Amino acid sequence: MRDKPVIYLGLLLFVALVTFPLWQGLAARSSTREPDVRKAAGHKNCVAPRSYMREAHMELLMKWRDAKVRGRQRNYTAYDGAVYAISLSGACLTKCHGSKDEFCDRCHVYAGVPTPGCWGCHTSPPAAKTGVAAATGRRLQ
Repeated sequence: MRDKPVIYLGLLLFVALVTFPLWQGLAARSSTREPDVRKAAGHKNCVAPRSYMREAHMELLMKWRDAKVRGRQRNYTAYDGAVYAISLSGACLTKCHGSKDEFCDRCHVYAGVPTPGCWGCHTSPPAAKTGVAAATGRRLQ
């Protein structure tokens, strides 16, 4: 019976420590906001719904790679019937999302996931003023 206050104090301390990040964030009036990325320019829809692209865009890019390289497919018909060229840098970045730095990298840094391996072989679209490919440092012809 004499241990009741000690047990209650221990439980209270445990709950306070476990919930510390939550109430500290509330006290600091801060929140984790998603990255401010450039939206698709001139397009209302992406090749897939936003929720799918956030979770499974790498699966789509892998399917595109296999379809283009192994299946010789050059076009992709989106969920809304629109037809897109199968191309990471030619369709996604050049036509819609701008540059790798402003789109891909911001989300990957925010999510804490590794840098995509796409850029080992592919060059990102040229920088606006210099015409230099960001990934390789080569001047595009």
